[in-house]
Amino acid sequence: MTSTSTSTTTTATTATTTATGRRRRLAVLATVAVIAVWPLGGGAGTAYADDPPGSTSSSPPPVIDANSPNLMLPDGAQLAPAKVLDIKQIVEEEGGEQRREDTNVDVTFALQAEVLFAKNSAKLSPAATARIRAIAREVRTQGSGRVRVFGFTDNLGTYEHGLKLSKERAVAVQQVLARELDPGTAYDIRGYSEDYPIADNRTEEGRKKNRRVEISFPRTSPPAASP
Repeated sequence: MTSTSTSTTTTATTATTTATGRRRRLAVLATVAVIAVWPLGGGAGTAYADDPPGSTSSSPPPVIDANSPNLMLPDGAQLAPAKVLDIKQIVEEEGGEQRREDTNVDVTFALQAEVLFAKNSAKLSPAATARIRAIAREVRTQGSGRVRVFGFTDNLGTYEHGLKLSKERAVAVQQVLARELDPGTAYDIRGYSEDYPIADNRTEEGRKKNRRVEISFPRTSPPAASP
């Protein structure tokens, strides 16, 4: 059995709100995650933090001096390989119904399940179709030939039910995209149940954020600069 400690260094962060108050923009230029692992109870082994599905980086990992006293590692701890997560900017609607994340590599839209589906349903609402079509226009603008559609739930109910529901919701979103995009577009469709939460499942506000469908695709042009 192992225990994992993560130390994160961020080069620059900014947060701004637009004049209308409808959207929030967060910009993170580069985040370096340094993961330390040490055995518990005399056991041996190495643990690694999970990456979000489809995560990528455009930068090589930095060289970390494992013997640096500034790391302040516990006795017996070992460094796992460093990883760089390049996040250019995040724009989120007030209330979090829709979020867009731009990196140097790809674009990800996250739509809360409540704006797409009724409770415990995979049938899209009329308003959902318009949102998905708007995302399809961005896919066409980027000229992307591959799209990932991933569904997620909160931690209420059984894990197996979450797998089924999250996959069915991802399929429903993909079917709308397929009607809007080039027939040659390739899709990766998955349901992850409660895995990869982006907020605290102990609160309803957090669970609402975790019930979502993410649409991501490679970008072919640099992200727009923050104002």
